[in-house]
Amino acid sequence: MTDSAAGRASTHGVDADAVRDYLLGLQRRLVAAFEAIDGNPFRTDAWQRPEGGGGITRVIEDGAVFERGAALFSHVRGAGLPAAASARRPGLAGRAFEAMGVSVVLHPRNPYAPTAHLNVRFFATPGDEGAEAAWWFGGGMDLTPCYPFEKDVARFHGACRAALEPFGPQWHPRFKKWCDEYFFLKHRNEARGVGGVFFDDLCEPGFGRSFAIARAVGDAFEDAYLPIVERRRSEPWGERERDFQAYRRGRYVEFNLVHDRGTLFGLQSGGRTESILCSMPPLARWRYDWHPEPGSPEARLAEFLVPRDWA
Repeated sequence: MTDSAAGRASTHGVDADAVRDYLLGLQRRLVAAFEAIDGNPFRTDAWQRPEGGGGITRVIEDGAVFERGAALFSHVRGAGLPAAASARRPGLAGRAFEAMGVSVVLHPRNPYAPTAHLNVRFFATPGDEGAEAAWWFGGGMDLTPCYPFEKDVARFHGACRAALEPFGPQWHPRFKKWCDEYFFLKHRNEARGVGGVFFDDLCEPGFGRSFAIARAVGDAFEDAYLPIVERRRSEPWGERERDFQAYRRGRYVEFNLVHDRGTLFGLQSGGRTESILCSMPPLARWRYDWHPEPGSPEARLAEFLVPRDWA
């Protein structure tokens, strides 16, 4: 079944309650794992959206390991689907919608421990005025190191590949390439990080299999990322490393505010700004026309920003 055929199918067999239950459980499990590593609790804020729906924001700041971390659940409804949510199906823009998802971002304090991001989301639009109902999954995970280690990058990509292998050999190459293309700062002509997997508009295998693929990605994040943090959390670092970390975090901010579809959807749909922007690093900096010294550890990052088959 093609994307368009599946996405225009009726909602028969679509279990939005099961998706919501999974996402809430994923948020709880991941926060518990993050708290166990950091040793400090996440703050919890439940919020309601006047237009319909709400969410649960879980955040840590100034932790022992994570300078900032966030695990966000949202389930919102609205009368007009923003363009950012329907980039691959512009005909759906303006339709009534239901959207739910979990977004995770972790910014470790140690510059040798990479930032990581996870997202799993589900959209649905009801049928109206002769238009059939539509639904789809999206999401992925990616790694953004300042001082990359090949062992860490290979582990992360290997976990991504292993998560998708049970569904067929076609999914990982497709989602990896999509990630490399999506997390790219076009205005800088450089990758944000070393990639991972990314997908959107996923409906072609039917609801059950699409949901299973989305769950596999969400469930793989803990094992893909947390052992890397454990390995790097005690690496010695100084002001030079901290300064470069702040510089690279500037690229992260640029991507989120200029290109990231989730951030744009949240802002365009009137979402809770505190929750949308808590994915930003707490400290970042910009320099005019700065370039690392050739042969330096900072210059080595450029080698990792070129996509390759890390797994």
